[in-house]
Amino acid sequence: MRLNERHLMQLAAVLDAGGVSEGAAMLGLTQPAVSRSLSMLEARIGEPLFIKGRRPLQATPLAAQLAGQGRVILAASRQASDAVQGFVKGSKGLVRVGGVPFFMDAMISRMIGEFQCREPEIIIQQSYMNLPEVTAALEGDQLDLGIVAVGEASSGSAFEFTEILQGRNVVACHPSHPLMRKRPIEAQDLTAYPWVAPLPGSPLMSDLQMILMSIGMSDLNIRYSGGSLMSVVNFLAETEALAVLPFSVVFALRDSGHVTVLPYQIPQPNRSLGIMRRAGGPRNPASDRFASHVIVAFDSLRHAIKRHETAVVWGHS
Repeated sequence: MRLNERHLMQLAAVLDAGGVSEGAAMLGLTQPAVSRSLSMLEARIGEPLFIKGRRPLQATPLAAQLAGQGRVILAASRQASDAVQGFVKGSKGLVRVGGVPFFMDAMISRMIGEFQCREPEIIIQQSYMNLPEVTAALEGDQLDLGIVAVGEASSGSAFEFTEILQGRNVVACHPSHPLMRKRPIEAQDLTAYPWVAPLPGSPLMSDLQMILMSIGMSDLNIRYSGGSLMSVVNFLAETEALAVLPFSVVFALRDSGHVTVLPYQIPQPNRSLGIMRRAGGPRNPASDRFASHVIVAFDSLRHAIKRHETAVVWGHS
């Protein structure tokens, strides 16, 4: 015997509300419509739903069991409605974001935390990826957003790219490094100390090669490679090594006391950090809301980073 799920939901509502009129109002239906549904359910099961002569309405043992199932269906229906409304508004859902490791650790992870304090029902699934992996994941619908560094005209027509920060690199070291006391710093001074190599696949690797060319060297003394941002910072803090890092990353770590900017101008990449999305793909309102949060956060950070660059980094060089 197959029963109409709507009839079970209406039975549960009537019993929970204490009457047919009240149950109909709770469901947004008319009293005659609910009465017809209950009559049809009684005819279908061949048993009465209510004990005669009892006020308020009292369910028969069978009706009480059916009402229990109706409550499960009613709860699932409401949860489904909430899920649809939350998805459409962007207040619920899953956001899959991938990005370059150093930026994700230094800046984006904090923004994710701030975002989830405001939007606790949105789940963020983060992955570490460089540009080739991000584009492949976006094309394969494995990511909603990529946060990557992109050069001029390199994102392609298949993707949308929203710039959030102009690329700028610096040489980083610990605050008490011997070169921090030397003025002026000469190109050959950079070759007298060990270096940290960027992560494989990182655009910082080509930037390091640009630095080598600018100082007339074919090779540097690489003493450490393959580390995460935290491990690179800890290595710099304990050694006299140098590393090429994005200025914004060093800015984000400025209060740690472990890393600072060496005031030496280096060649700059023609590259911007931004949010990449697949052009023309289905939109995820929750990911749009997260992207807006990141854009606003960087709008505020951009001015603070510029002030820090002007007042702290190059003011004494």
